[in-house]
Amino acid sequence: MIGEKSANHFVKGAAILGIAGLLSKLLGALYRIPYQNITGDVGLYVYMQVYPLYSSLLILATAGFPIAISKIVSERLAVDDHLGARKTFRVASISLGLLGMFFFLLMYIGAPVIAAIMGDEELTLPLRAVSWSLLLVPMVSILRGYFQGQQDMLPTAISQVVEQIIRVVVILVSAYWMMSAYQDAYLAGTGAVFAAFPGALAAFFVLHYYYRRSRRHLRRRGYRKLLRQQQHTDTLSNKQVLKRILDYAIPICIGALVLPMIPLIDSLTVSNLLQWSGMELDIAKELKGIYDRGQPLIQFGTFFATSLSLALVPAISEAVAQNQEKLIVYRTNMAMRLTFMLGLPATVGLALLAEPVNVMVYGNDNGTASLAIQAFVIVFATMGISTSGILQGLGHVKLPARHLMFGVLVKLLANLALIPLLDIKGAALATVIAYIVSAGLNLRSINKHIGVAFTMKEMMKPFLSVIAMSVLVVLTGVIMNLFATSLIESERLGQTIVGTFAVFIGLITYLLALLYTGGIKREELTYIPKGHKLIAIFERFKLLRK
Repeated sequence: MIGEKSANHFVKGAAILGIAGLLSKLLGALYRIPYQNITGDVGLYVYMQVYPLYSSLLILATAGFPIAISKIVSERLAVDDHLGARKTFRVASISLGLLGMFFFLLMYIGAPVIAAIMGDEELTLPLRAVSWSLLLVPMVSILRGYFQGQQDMLPTAISQVVEQIIRVVVILVSAYWMMSAYQDAYLAGTGAVFAAFPGALAAFFVLHYYYRRSRRHLRRRGYRKLLRQQQHTDTLSNKQVLKRILDYAIPICIGALVLPMIPLIDSLTVSNLLQWSGMELDIAKELKGIYDRGQPLIQFGTFFATSLSLALVPAISEAVAQNQEKLIVYRTNMAMRLTFMLGLPATVGLALLAEPVNVMVYGNDNGTASLAIQAFVIVFATMGISTSGILQGLGHVKLPARHLMFGVLVKLLANLALIPLLDIKGAALATVIAYIVSAGLNLRSINKHIGVAFTMKEMMKPFLSVIAMSVLVVLTGVIMNLFATSLIESERLGQTIVGTFAVFIGLITYLLALLYTGGIKREELTYIPKGHKLIAIFERFKLLRK
């Protein structure tokens, strides 16, 4: 009974963290659209030049530490070593605080050098603005690890959502204010990247409130007396605690560091390569900002794969623990089919509707060709995310990071080769190639370990459904364009109507084609949010094959 209660508590905690993480990522993807509308492409360029570097340093300073601290704290509490748990918290606070200070000084003092490497000395102020949050974020990371070690996920989840909401509000308000008062995209970008500090501060206040409440609860249970009793018992030394924290945290940090590397490579190479190809700095900056338009749309397109990967890891881990080989293969196949079925239409739809979507979201059609190429990132990135979840569930935790790192290297080489030839279209193509490589390596590893191959037979029905969808989307776009250009003066409003209507027609067509061909099965629908309701609707209209 106790074990069952503990398991339920763990699952509930994991679900809370997963939902909070997904909500934070969704907010993090969508705010860049209104931000670009306020500041223009140069404002987006400033933000996207600085933020990937900050993300990389942040990951180095914090990524693995909450997990390491939570693991050690939970181990100590499991053997009633409260003094050891407290010592872990204290050692982590000091060491991570010093690490945050080091990265702050590195970024603040080195900002002029970093800006020169990026090919734009005006980036010095935004780089210094974002560095301040590196002083605060480590403490937020420690507190999250402390609560997770006590199996209390709510403070972490609430702090994540509050942090992201405050950050997004500050980004949009400061961008509007700076552009209204000064018409300066660099000042707007400075305010946007500085928003990481008030966001972290809000998260710290939330966590500190829970921490004080937790301490009051422990005092009522005689916590101080318990600590005094344990003062003379054997426990971990400070050096042992630090070593264990680093042993757990460093591999996780290195693995997580791979994720922001592709946008960081773009920060360091795209503008520079455009300038080295003979382009003026002002044009190169604007083109880089236009290229960055694709990022939020791609993040939104891969949102479902991220949700699916959260469910995959425990589902496959459970099957592995029970040594059920057929169940492992079944769940792996289903995950890859679902990912492909959702990633492919999102890719093809965005590629076909790149122009109306670009005008609808950003106000003009600049960079439409680049956006159409970047659309193909969605299918390979979603496949990469889900296959990474499968490999982690199988216990091969390091393989996805290694494969993605190989993709990062391919991205760097492809940028160097393609940008001088194709400008930002080359950068977009290089990103697609990078994700093809990393997803392909993941698929090869899955096939090697459990003998699952994603064959053409698996792809055929979604392919046929996408072809049907594409034909109707193109026809709808042509017809609606004739209507919009003749009756509506505003190009943006007209393209919004075209894009929205074409997306709706495409979605209905694809779904009906999948149901007609038997490309989607009842079991697969249960993995989709509100899947049971969809099954009931499809059965009512006799659309779902048994």
